[in-house]
Amino acid sequence: MTTHSPQAAPADPAARLDDDLRLHFEVQRLYTYEAQLLDQHRYADWLELLADDLHYWAPVRTNRLRRQQSLADGAAGEVAIFDETRASLQWRIRRFDSGMAWAEDPPSRTRHLITNVMVRPDEERPGHYVAESAFLCYRNRLEREVDLYAGSRTDLLRRDGDGSLLIARRTILLDQNVLLAKNISTFF
Repeated sequence: MTTHSPQAAPADPAARLDDDLRLHFEVQRLYTYEAQLLDQHRYADWLELLADDLHYWAPVRTNRLRRQQSLADGAAGEVAIFDETRASLQWRIRRFDSGMAWAEDPPSRTRHLITNVMVRPDEERPGHYVAESAFLCYRNRLEREVDLYAGSRTDLLRRDGDGSLLIARRTILLDQNVLLAKNISTFF
């Protein structure tokens, strides 16, 4: 369920619920469209959903004892699975299109499933929203290559000039700490 801070909440509870539902539906629709674009290999269209100053990050995760769980996820500046900008993602997509990305020729077939969406206004940045979601991504390539990725995403969303939501930050936490795939050419 979406929540608003007390300062930003409309006085009328029905109006607040209506705002929450609209925002939740808008974010859910954004994620559904994004998954469709990725599964259809429409990467140039996918880039349009990303802010120019995007930070797309998937830290490496380690197995830790319960008392050390705060150290399980890598920190900024440490080794990461992804530590990308919109420009570096653009470069990777151009490489896919060039025919020089051998790990994606022939291309993978993917299915992105996005669920458990929660969204709330970012209390530190007016006009921004924090959206959390869970994902399952199935990837198949050639006859026998099958990869399954599961995890969570935390996004910072903001509106662009026409009022559409853009993804400004994405942190991806894969549930696996050892990736068994031959390569990771999948976007999450």
